[in-house]
Amino acid sequence: MELGLYTFAENTPDPATGRLLSPARRLANLMEEIALADAVGLDVFGVGEHHRPDYVVSSPAVVLAAAAARTTRIRLTSAVSVLSSDDPVRVFQQFATLDLLSGGRAEIMAGRGSFIESFPLFGYDLDDYDTLFTEKLELLLKLRDSEHVTWSGTLRPALTGQGVYPRPIQQPLPLWIAVGGTPQSVARAGHLGLPLAIAIIGGEPERFAPLVKLYREAARRAGRAPETLAVGINSHGYVAETTEQAKAEFFPPYADVMTKLGRERGWPPSSRGQFEAQCGPRGALLVGSPEQVAEKIVFEHGLFGHQRFLMQMSVGTLPHAKLMKSIELFGTKVAPLVRAALPAPAQAPLPATAE
Repeated sequence: MELGLYTFAENTPDPATGRLLSPARRLANLMEEIALADAVGLDVFGVGEHHRPDYVVSSPAVVLAAAAARTTRIRLTSAVSVLSSDDPVRVFQQFATLDLLSGGRAEIMAGRGSFIESFPLFGYDLDDYDTLFTEKLELLLKLRDSEHVTWSGTLRPALTGQGVYPRPIQQPLPLWIAVGGTPQSVARAGHLGLPLAIAIIGGEPERFAPLVKLYREAARRAGRAPETLAVGINSHGYVAETTEQAKAEFFPPYADVMTKLGRERGWPPSSRGQFEAQCGPRGALLVGSPEQVAEKIVFEHGLFGHQRFLMQMSVGTLPHAKLMKSIELFGTKVAPLVRAALPAPAQAPLPATAE
């Protein structure tokens, strides 16, 4: 199984000190996080796209290109690229460039995004939400497949055979579809034969198992071999030497951010009781000692048979030293336990990497 991290590069006041980092310092810290993930042998690092004051990354490809110069082997992916409000030509060009800079380590994880600020920012109408994603995904796939593209839609000017450059090292450039639980999106990924990343950030993981089944059934009905398609699970988590230490360090920033988001979306405040339940054996949070986190990853593999797991540790602002320690433990303690329990020959193939 591939193991990695993803982040939205949150930059909120530290709930313990009230201190807010400068955007430059937060990005410098992020470069150190990615370099450490590479050094401790993790497989993937993802960076998300947001257009809000509490996140510092609006252009994942730029950040990942900087990370490419600091790393040697880790795969670099968006998590996610908000394709609906971006231009597929520019997305392809940016990640093809990243692929060249990184020696064939780039990936795109395309999704609808968890916020809507980018739509009015770039002049799009939310009434076109579904059509935007459908048309732009179709165009992005054509751009992957052909140097010269002829394409027309309803919400973007047509292409009439123009060449799109540069071309990436990887053929094709890996493209994942990220979903939060919408069956239609899951089925589309299966029909298109694209790897699927499912965000599980609340509730019981078991309730997402039907989505993986739907994905593989949609692939089968489209004439594809489901066993050749990769599934990834993306979840919140944190690792410390002991479970109690992990909970004590992770809860304050986690509760701070989730409560703020709850006020925006109508959720109740995040309570310690809810947090403890989510940290339990059947909850969505992977917060604990290396042994406990590894056990939970292996348990979820029994539910989904997935080939990739990505953890979001920076849910709210943690002290940089503690976040770095968690990354170190994930790479040096958790990953070996998971890999020993899930031997590589049992896994389905992942998107090809350049030699």
